[in-house]
Amino acid sequence: MKEPTLFIGPMSKNIVDAIINYCNNSTEDLSIGMIPSRRQVENTGGYVNNWTTEEFCNYVKSKTNKVLLVRDHGGAMQGYSEDDGLDSFVEDCKHFDIIHVDVWKAFPDYKDGLQATINLINLGIKENPNVLYEVGTEESIRPFTTEELDNLLTDLKRELSEEAFSKIKYAVIQSGTALEGNTNIGSFNQDRLIDMCSVVKKHGLISKEHNGDYLDNTLLRTKFDNGLKSINVAPEFGQIETKVLYQLMDDTTKERFYDICYDSNRWVKWVSDDFVPEDNKEKIINICGHYVFSNPEFLKLKGGLPVDIDNKIKLTISLRISQILTHLT
Repeated sequence: MKEPTLFIGPMSKNIVDAIINYCNNSTEDLSIGMIPSRRQVENTGGYVNNWTTEEFCNYVKSKTNKVLLVRDHGGAMQGYSEDDGLDSFVEDCKHFDIIHVDVWKAFPDYKDGLQATINLINLGIKENPNVLYEVGTEESIRPFTTEELDNLLTDLKRELSEEAFSKIKYAVIQSGTALEGNTNIGSFNQDRLIDMCSVVKKHGLISKEHNGDYLDNTLLRTKFDNGLKSINVAPEFGQIETKVLYQLMDDTTKERFYDICYDSNRWVKWVSDDFVPEDNKEKIINICGHYVFSNPEFLKLKGGLPVDIDNKIKLTISLRISQILTHLT
């Protein structure tokens, strides 16, 4: 399988199917990574089609061999509950190709985070020696300087066995991305990107950036021209599906869609403290519509929309995938 440059959050079954179809129908030698978070797909079930980890991975693998399955943000405190993440991690080892070991929400102190990363990788090797790993985290969880990233990779190489370190494939770099609502509010630092990508390359790993959503196509190209090898895009695709749905709704249906989104409370983490939901109903829907696609009330609402709505959604998603890949390559 060719190394993906684009990794997409599977925010819905339509997005999963669109990625599978795009890869299978492409005349080029390409693959795409899917990066479900623990909230989206979990051993106990997630908000994406109510899939468990096993159900999700089996579904994708039954449809294609051109998708790399990557657990995004695997570790403690990354699910809906304040847990140690071990049950989830052990299940991930049975099904995913790569696990992003992200302990930094629970262990922001460098030494604690380093040790927790080592512990999970060693556990993973015992559970399944074929699984590969991604290390580091995004700025919104725990900012890293270039020096800290270099120290992390150096310390992992020293503390892990040679075989264990060889299982690390990706390292997360930070160059100024941050999401708020349906906007990327980060300030791009090109020098930081260049320096971090150089560090990752020095250690023989592949650089990967998170929160690549809502970026100008020219900026995407600039990042890759300056050394970035892969990028994650997630909420943007959920918003694409939401917008297609919204455009086909009447005022009554839109109001009900808003109520379902508001009641879910999933929008809270994406907005500022002074955000007023009642004055931003469409924005609430755009922010968190994808969280409720499997909600029984939403499914009833969707049943009143045109029968070909899912085909429209998948086509729109495929067009955006093609556009992004064009600028990454």
